[in-house]
Amino acid sequence: TLAFVEGGAVRLQSTKGLDVTAGYPELASVPDGVHADIAILDAEFVVLDDDGRPRFELVQRHERPGALYLFDVLRIDDHDTVGLPYEDRRRLLEQLVEPGPSWLVPAHRVGGGPELLEATGEEGLEGIMAKRLGSLYTPGKRSPNWRKIKHRRRVDVVIGGFTAGEGNRASTFGALLVGRWDGDVLVFAGGVGTGFDQRLLDTLSAQLGELELDDCPFEPAPPASYRRGARWVEPVLTATIEMTEFTNDGLVRHASFVELTGPP
Repeated sequence: TLAFVEGGAVRLQSTKGLDVTAGYPELASVPDGVHADIAILDAEFVVLDDDGRPRFELVQRHERPGALYLFDVLRIDDHDTVGLPYEDRRRLLEQLVEPGPSWLVPAHRVGGGPELLEATGEEGLEGIMAKRLGSLYTPGKRSPNWRKIKHRRRVDVVIGGFTAGEGNRASTFGALLVGRWDGDVLVFAGGVGTGFDQRLLDTLSAQLGELELDDCPFEPAPPASYRRGARWVEPVLTATIEMTEFTNDGLVRHASFVELTGPP
């Protein structure tokens, strides 16, 4: 989220360039904490769970107030700052912004990345951002000088269906529909659409074709967005996947296929 502060008001812009100010009324007072008449700030909008951890699915729901975590500054009054080294921009940002009820400049550290990554894993956080000292701000494009390092966990799931493929996957499948056993009930856990090479796509497609069913094996049935064009299979194949986390709805997030592990 980009925050444009001017004249005591703030305009919020999404990564797609859309004005999303009206959707975040809790951030209307952000200019009160900015010690400049004009500022452009880069930030992340977060919503915390009951344990104080940011959760992506809570941002999507936005059922409770969130906060703006400000991590960079692009302009202060008449001065562009994108050409300054990262550590200079960071210092200016800390001087510019006074923390408030729904915004702050989060802490950072220089060095000790592996230890910090390990600590975030122990706390159940998604990961860390690593930024090269001396790096400039590059608007509108990704930079190799900023890297998101996520924790990935492996879990075993049961394949209960698949979606139709498109483009170069038209002859195989788009994503596997997976679940986890809760007693004798197969509970839906989302889709897995990455981690396949062409050979694996062909092999899995042949196996799935021999196991097709008319009825959905998940109980309850998956959301409508997953059921469109879905084909169901007998839930006898298990797979190991990598993912970042389970959402509050029990669905896998950022999942990729690792290997087929056989019958459950």
